[in-house]
Amino acid sequence: MDASDIRAKTETQLQEQLVELEKERFNLRFQAASGQLENTSRVRQVRRDIARVKTILHEKAPKAPATAKKQA
Repeated sequence: MDASDIRAKTETQLQEQLVELEKERFNLRFQAASGQLENTSRVRQVRRDIARVKTILHEKAPKAPATAKKQA
């Protein structure tokens, strides 16, 4: 999954994708613990995809106004 593909999605779509990736990560962890995981590299891919989605969501979030520091 490319970051450019992720950036093209809306925040709602990104939230839904994040939920799906978290579910997949949970299932992969469960398979790994029970010894049924065949594609071990998928765990790493999903973890990085989650990080990408969270990063893009953070970038799209409205910026908080900067507060001026008081000098004493």
